[in-house]
Amino acid sequence: MVVAEVAAGRISRVAPDSATSVVAKPGGGPNGLALGPDGKLYVCNNGGCFTWIDHGAGLIPGPHDSKGYTGGRIERVDLDTGATEVLYTECGGRPLRAPNDLVFDADGGMWFTDFGIGTERQHDRGAIYYATADGSDIREVIFPLDSPNGISLSPDGKRLYTAETYTGRVFWWDVTDSGAVALVPGLLPHGGTLLRGLGGERTVTALDSMAVDGEGWVCVATLLAGGITAVSPDGEETEFHHTGDLMTTNICFGGEGLTTAYVSLSSSGQLAAMPWPRPGLKLAFGR
Repeated sequence: MVVAEVAAGRISRVAPDSATSVVAKPGGGPNGLALGPDGKLYVCNNGGCFTWIDHGAGLIPGPHDSKGYTGGRIERVDLDTGATEVLYTECGGRPLRAPNDLVFDADGGMWFTDFGIGTERQHDRGAIYYATADGSDIREVIFPLDSPNGISLSPDGKRLYTAETYTGRVFWWDVTDSGAVALVPGLLPHGGTLLRGLGGERTVTALDSMAVDGEGWVCVATLLAGGITAVSPDGEETEFHHTGDLMTTNICFGGEGLTTAYVSLSSSGQLAAMPWPRPGLKLAFGR
């Protein structure tokens, strides 16, 4: 299994016996990862925009820090050699700010979120982009969003999901073509449909990355609450899978029948495994 170590600026491999080895050191802040159609690893790099705070039990991301920021980008990593190349740094003349997470569709194109970065008084509006894996084409598809983080596709590839970190909401769009979605007119400028707002009265909830399982449940890493929230495809039901780490940041599926959820516990710097109640969803170019 390959994981991103955001604070360390590196990508590492975790063996079945828990031994770790470094795959690549792209620097900045490597975040979301996905295997592409060529077998190489594609990386959302936020450019090292965070400061890091040790709260006694581990690290949490602090305010954005322009001093160490090197610019947002999409990178491609050769898993055999660790060679890293930059594919995209801008779209339509606008620089990528802090790419966060990505998912490939069956056509070999990647959807990715740009979380944006902030100053003391201002924060970027985020967006969702679609780009080709060969570095030749990128387009902004959905804008504006507030802190878009995780991104996934439904099992049939006909619905695109994203989670907004600070609003605690999961939205979806119908995918109409490769790199195109239907925007629903209304008060929401991004044209999305609310699947579920998480949290509730007197509950502070923030969302991170996500995965969709084989039955279409949207499984979202839930910060502060310390676990994974799974939302049914119709948005009516939820499950909460407790991890005990307030910075539970990502989930993927593996093991026999894809029935094991692997979850990143970023505050304590651990990778955990737990049984999942439904089989996971094999990603478009997953091994």
